[in-house]
This record gives sequence, C-alpha cells and structure tokens, in this order.
Amino acid sequence: MPFDGLFTHAMVHELQMLVSGRVGRISQPFPNEVVVVIRAQRHNFPLLLSAHPSYARLQVSDIPYKNPPVPTNFTMTLRKYLEGAKLISVEQLENDRVVYLGFETRNELGDRMPLLLSIEIMGRYSNVILINQTKNQIIDTIKHIGPDQNRFRTLLPGAPYNKPPKQKRLDPFDDNSKYYLNLAEQYPNREVLAAQLSQTYQGIAKEHALYLADQLHEHDKDLTRGWEKALAETINPMPSIITGKRDFFTYFVYPTTRVKKTFVTLSELLDNFYRDKATSDRVQQQGSQLIHIIKNNLQKNRKKLKKLQKELASTAKADRYRIKGELLTTYLFQIKRGMTEIELPNYYAGDEMIKITLSNQLSPSQNAQKYFKKYQKLKNAVSFLKQQINLTQAEVDYLEELQAQIELAEPQDLPDIKLELQQQGYLKAQKRKKHGKIRKEKISQPAIYFSSDGTKIAVGKNNLQNDRLTLKTAHKDYFWLHAKNIPGSHVIIYSHEPTQQTLTEAANLAAYFSKSRDSASVPVDYVQVKKIRKPNGAKPGFVIYEGQKTLFITPQRQLIDSLK
Repeated sequence: MPFDGLFTHAMVHELQMLVSGRVGRISQPFPNEVVVVIRAQRHNFPLLLSAHPSYARLQVSDIPYKNPPVPTNFTMTLRKYLEGAKLISVEQLENDRVVYLGFETRNELGDRMPLLLSIEIMGRYSNVILINQTKNQIIDTIKHIGPDQNRFRTLLPGAPYNKPPKQKRLDPFDDNSKYYLNLAEQYPNREVLAAQLSQTYQGIAKEHALYLADQLHEHDKDLTRGWEKALAETINPMPSIITGKRDFFTYFVYPTTRVKKTFVTLSELLDNFYRDKATSDRVQQQGSQLIHIIKNNLQKNRKKLKKLQKELASTAKADRYRIKGELLTTYLFQIKRGMTEIELPNYYAGDEMIKITLSNQLSPSQNAQKYFKKYQKLKNAVSFLKQQINLTQAEVDYLEELQAQIELAEPQDLPDIKLELQQQGYLKAQKRKKHGKIRKEKISQPAIYFSSDGTKIAVGKNNLQNDRLTLKTAHKDYFWLHAKNIPGSHVIIYSHEPTQQTLTEAANLAAYFSKSRDSASVPVDYVQVKKIRKPNGAKPGFVIYEGQKTLFITPQRQLIDSLK
C-alpha cells in the first residue's frame, strides 16, 4: 500500500482546493483520527487526519463517522484554536510523508496567530501535532511521546517542535544532479534499478519505483523526459487500485495485467481502499471483549454438542439390552446362580447363538432385570439427549449469527450487540446512571437505502434491530428479505407492490449484508411481513416464515453504494 512520499505529493496537490477555506466542525470519531470540516468553494469538505498505525493517511473522506458522546482533550484543543481559522497553505516536507496545514487565526487579544497542523504518516509513529508557529512550540498532539519513549524527539504540549529526522536521500522533485541518469546506466535490470531508486530517493515505495524504472527504460534515449513525465503525473494523477496477491493503490497510469479499478480523485480511491480494512480493524479493536465472549461460548457449545451426539449414538445399544433381558427371561430355567456368562439362541436373529454376560452375585431373574433397567435408562436418555441436542444446536446457530454480525459490523453497531449479550446473560449488565436514574440503553436505527425508483429500504445490522424492524416497525403488507439459511440482516421494502428492480436491489442488500457477501450466487428469500412469525422463547433475530420466493443474487458493492 504505497502511501509514500510521491503519493503524499499528489495528495497535497489535490488538497490545494481547500486553501482559503475556513475551519468549521472538528470531531475525533476514533482515538487516532480527527475530522476537520473545511468550508471552501461553497462546499463542506471533511478532511480526515489519521494517525492510525496501519491506515495513517490524509484525505477528504465521505465516509460518515459517529462522534463519541464526550470529546477528547485533543478535540477540545483543536476546537479552541482552529474553529473559524483560515487555511492558508498545504505543504509537504520535502518528499517525506509529512504534511503541514498552515492556518491563520487570532488570539484572545485579537493579534494574528499563525498555527501549523502537522500530519506525520509514519506507521506506528504516525501523529497529528498542533504547533504554535510563532514560538515553534507544540500546543498538543493526538499521541503524546515522552522522553522515556523517544529521547531524541519529545512530542508533548509545551515542548519545542522538532521536525522528523531527515533521511540521507535525495528529493526526486529537487534533484539538480540528475543522479537517476547514473543509476539507469549502471543498473539495466528493472528490479535492481527500482531497488536503487528506492534507496537513493526519498519517499518512493517499491511499486512506484518499478514504475519509474519502467519509464526510464522506455525513454532510454531521453531519460530526463521519462523521469520528468512520471513525476508530472502527481499533478494530473490517474488514481487506481490494483488487486492481486498484494493489493496496492497508485496515482500513476500503471500498466498491468492485474485487475485495476480507477477513480476520479485520490480521496475517493482511499475511501474505497480503506473503508472495509479500517472498519474491520476498528471493530476488532473496539469489539474485542464481545468477540472473545462469543468465541468462548461457541467453542463450549460446539464441544457440548459433539459430546451429546456421541452419547446419543451410544443409545443405539438399547435394543440389544432389551433382547438380552427377554432371552434371559425366556430361558430362565437354564441359568444357574454363580454363572458369569451363558450362550442362548436369539430367536430375533434366526436362533443364532448370542453370548450374554452375567453377574455371579445376582440371581437369574435379577440378571434379566439388570438388562431391562439398562434398556429403560438408555430409552429415557434418547428423548432427553435429542432435546438437549436441539437446544445446543440452536445456541450454536445463534452464536454463529452473532459472530457473522460482528464480522459485518461497523463500530457504531457494537453497542447493540453488547446490549444483546447482556440481555441473553452472556455478559454482565452495567447499569449506567444519569441524574440519579438508571438510563435505559437505546437501540440504534437500521441503515436506510433507496432503490432506483425511490422506494425506501431498511436494513437491520444486528438482532435487536432485526426484531424491531420486522416485528414492530414494518407494516404487514411490506416485503421482507433475508439470505436463505445464512446468518444475515433482515431487509424490509417499504412497499406492498415493489417493482422487480426494487426486489433485485433489496435482495442485493440482503445478500451483501450476510455471511455469504463474497459468494458468486446467494439465494435470498422474500415474502410479505404478515407471513413472518417469531416462535415463543426464540432467540433475538430468529423468525420463521412460509410461502416465500427465492432470488439468486451476486452481491455488488458498487450497487450498494449507489443505493445510499
């Protein structure tokens, strides 16, 4: 994923459209990410500044974020200094992955106060730093780095701001020596030349180095033209994602035989590339407790189910005990006390001789009764075991449903799943009080989409939403959809006579928000809500229905996005 210095250079050029804009709302939806809304050219641009260790980036993002109920200290600091400030510059530090956003504002006395917001995209060392430019002093950072963590560069409020250590590499945009000419002549091999370019020039990732090597070889009669042509593409980029063994994104006109998807802007590309990856990572982090509880209970119930099935299989011997008891009763006169075994003809199997073990401590009739008791015990166990197997299987199905929901969830869906686990007794409920009263947890709203003809479609993202949507909110003549025999969302079409196009689009939603979203063909049942019912005592999200029809759908992410 080459968010390298070259890509940063291209992104800085794209963000020039925000210069002269003013800062509006500031929020911090996640611990390492800040969204600064900038009003420019009569539009609001949500500028995402991410210091995530794996997905650090700078972009205009259209992905909606849910703000935490209580703002962080860093958010409050940014609001204090930057709200209403004017963005006067967007600059890159040489060709490094460091971008400076220059702001102009006024202090309490009305004096001009220049501020810098530094975004450092450096893996786990990524950071967002607010700097008083006049004093060259750090006001605050999204990640505090003390001298015990880094004695060479302290990043704490009040500390002097020091730029990241300079690498001993050339800036490809400011190389008057044209050192690439020597490298191209010295290393004719494409891969070797790319490695040398990466080591010599700052901010060039492997994929981009290979492209530069190709351009130098292609323009071997005019190497400078090939080099400058490639670097010029940062000004007129062609954003694309190239998929294969290792997905990566680029702004170059990258020649490849692999699957390539192109975009209009770099920000749109990043939204598409990081949306699922970053969301999944946040869900894994924020929902780790829920994931652990579900996983442990699932393992426990699967183990219990296996044991019950093994015990049920052993009850197949019940009839053998009954037959032995009947044979002993029939031939009681042949049995003498003190015998340990006897062979008798089995009239159930053509008088084939059968060996029966006896206890020498019991009388002949007591030996017969012992076998009848074993038979009765196993016979009684069958109904109990079948009941327990059904209950345990239902528990496994329910937990697998929850597991699938977390896999498909977004961070804002996790509180509902946590509440459900509390209601079902898997997690101890924590009663939160507000003004001396116990505050009742509220269930979030389903996701809303609209079909091509404008018909409203609602999608439940968890069991509590599914129950409320299907059993309480939806009218009886609306249409209900669900992936057939697969954990997934309840989907409601707000119409009693939906068009075939609307049915197909709603089925796409049901298939996409199911465990089989990556399958080529997903069966989706649809039926009117009046034919849906919930059995007494059933788990949340479980319903039964009849009279359904089935569509076979290939989930399409692009279609889902267009329905939002």
